[in-house]
Amino acid sequence: MPDIVHSLAIDAPAERVHALVSRAQGFAEGWAADVTEPSAGIVELGFFNRATVYALQPGRIAAPLEAEWLCTSGKEWAGTKLIFELEKNGAGSLVRFTHAGWAAETPYFISCNTTWRGLMFRLRAAAEGKSQGPLFQKNGLGY
Repeated sequence: MPDIVHSLAIDAPAERVHALVSRAQGFAEGWAADVTEPSAGIVELGFFNRATVYALQPGRIAAPLEAEWLCTSGKEWAGTKLIFELEKNGAGSLVRFTHAGWAAETPYFISCNTTWRGLMFRLRAAAEGKSQGPLFQKNGLGY
């Protein structure tokens, strides 16, 4: 099974980065404007006026160094995991991100790989206090 993997140094403490990858409010800062919590712990991210909705169930959330989410919806996302592993790096941190467990390396997988790289830079900007807002607005892209 193929995985998407990215690594990025961030000039912010792991605690700040962890808050952005372990809670719905954090996802809303750089990923998606349409973020809801329909039930305890479950986070839904809506894209393009909710034409696509990804539901995330928390797995291992261990502050300040780990956040893992199980994707429970989406044709190619269901059953995959979003894994954020953080390391303290001086006054900053190093993020290793994995979107694990894809069934195949499809054109959508390749597109998501590109998108995740952009999302990593938005994560860094938000953690460093230079937020660009979410990449995905409720009805389109935020760039």
